[in-house]
Amino acid sequence: MRHERNVWVVGGDMRQAKLAELLFDDGHTVHTWALEGTEKGPVRAPDLGEAALADCVILPLPAAGEGGRLNAPLLTQVLDALRPSQVVCAGKVGRELLDQAKERGLRLVDYFTREELAVANAVPTAEGAIQIAMEELPVTIHGAQVLVLGFGRLGKLLAHRLNALGARVSVAARKWADLAWAEAYGYGAEQIERLDGYLCGYDLVVNTVPVRVLDAERLADLRPGCLVIDLASKPGGVDFEAAVRQGVRAIWALSLPGKVAPVTSGKIIRDTIYNIWNELGV
Repeated sequence: MRHERNVWVVGGDMRQAKLAELLFDDGHTVHTWALEGTEKGPVRAPDLGEAALADCVILPLPAAGEGGRLNAPLLTQVLDALRPSQVVCAGKVGRELLDQAKERGLRLVDYFTREELAVANAVPTAEGAIQIAMEELPVTIHGAQVLVLGFGRLGKLLAHRLNALGARVSVAARKWADLAWAEAYGYGAEQIERLDGYLCGYDLVVNTVPVRVLDAERLADLRPGCLVIDLASKPGGVDFEAAVRQGVRAIWALSLPGKVAPVTSGKIIRDTIYNIWNELGV
């Protein structure tokens, strides 16, 4: 397998800009199109004329925006410029993009579904949530009563970091195994279905569950001044309209890795892309 590759990075935000620079620094030939923010190194292509020569074309995370609209500008034009069997890596691939890639015979891989990326992304997400909490809370994290909703990858990392800062951490989850682990780590453990009437003791509630867990009734249980941070992807876990009506401070903190640590986020995507290349023999 060759070390140096011809890579095109098409569309995206600062994560993809840093990704392009990192790939260039690793010795690859890198072209970018419809991507701002790159410094010297990658070549900004004026058009897609040579994209079909690439060993891999990398699309944004997420590849699709609101209503399935594709984030890479004129994505149909991009796909039409590629050759059958060409490797395309994209993040959060939806049905529309899958169908278009299949019609063109492209080898499309969703790097967002990779476990190594999900675990690594949880680190800057947890740090970003703590940054928001420090900026918004009138008290220190140390000594604060904190509830983490969900105890998956992100919930675990977040609980550990909050505990290290001196917070009094409780965890709410559905699975008994997760609650057992929370107790083993020394955290309070609550069944997420049994939170009604028991939310009044927290200074900070952080949600990681991508389903509605904080509805109007539960938001009304919170103590005055409690901060709610929702880290869940859409549709999220908080009734934000109810939060506004009830005067609850609720922040929906989406895509934190790209906002708080774009260089790290670019490295995470690069490493995941390398794993994909190794598996595909690119």
